[in-house]
Amino acid sequence: MPIRKFQNCLIGTFSSLTHSNIMTTEELTSNVLLALDEIRPFLKSDGGDISLISIEDDKHVKVRLEGACISCSVNQMTLKAGVETTIKKYAPQIETVVNVM
Repeated sequence: MPIRKFQNCLIGTFSSLTHSNIMTTEELTSNVLLALDEIRPFLKSDGGDISLISIEDDKHVKVRLEGACISCSVNQMTLKAGVETTIKKYAPQIETVVNVM
């Protein structure tokens, strides 16, 4: 393979690797909503629910726990172990997930 073609191949591969994990705002919102849809049945089975409030700087998610989740003694554990973990599975660029009242 000529050097020029090899360099272009490497540059193209590197470019796709560096940009492959960054989603557009629309893709990010869609993936976060998919994550919440995965979690929602578990919350609803205990009388709760969750809503997406906002995504800031494409890395900070604000949600609102609703229903029985508001007064649940383990809602922070649910938020970190359940909600945040699932959101990060669908959207790895997310850094934080917080509940807003």
